[in-house]
Amino acid sequence: MTTKTAPGERERALLAALGARSVVLIGMMGAGKSAVGKRLAGRLGLAFHDADAEIEAAAQKTISEIFAEEGEPFFRDKERRVIARLLDGQTPIVLATGGGAFMNEETRGNIREHGVSVWLRADFDVLMRRVRRKANRPLLKTADPEATLRGLMDLRYPVYAQADVTVHSRDVAHDVVIEEVTAALEAHLVGATA
Repeated sequence: MTTKTAPGERERALLAALGARSVVLIGMMGAGKSAVGKRLAGRLGLAFHDADAEIEAAAQKTISEIFAEEGEPFFRDKERRVIARLLDGQTPIVLATGGGAFMNEETRGNIREHGVSVWLRADFDVLMRRVRRKANRPLLKTADPEATLRGLMDLRYPVYAQADVTVHSRDVAHDVVIEEVTAALEAHLVGATA
């Protein structure tokens, strides 16, 4: 559960500019979407949702199990439906999506209509270092995970570049990235300079 704090003046202005729209974090696996999303939601006083966690809860299976038993197309369809449901509410949220979610045209449309997309853009070395810590990355269960990750980045980065806002994710304190996300959202939504 995200600890919510009472938003300050800066956060209230940002929330007013968001209106009913949600903040949707996109990017590669290991970019920090969930970690940053939880803290950002706490700062803004919004609920946080992780699309992958919602899918796992609904399926009563891990993402790896869904990939192994049902296949990636099944997972992607479930992901599309879960994100549409989460963004269909009248209350804005902070949503962390899976790495492939933004590749779906319908999902991109839902995000454009109901949210503001924030791409947490990370370099290959940062991503590789982070994803090696966890064995739950089904797309990297290949003979050459490095080549697979580079291929995914080549495919996805041009699509991620359609996001409303881009913030560089790197190995710094989460608070630094959250501040940069907040400033980027302000610049995008209210024209504030940070």
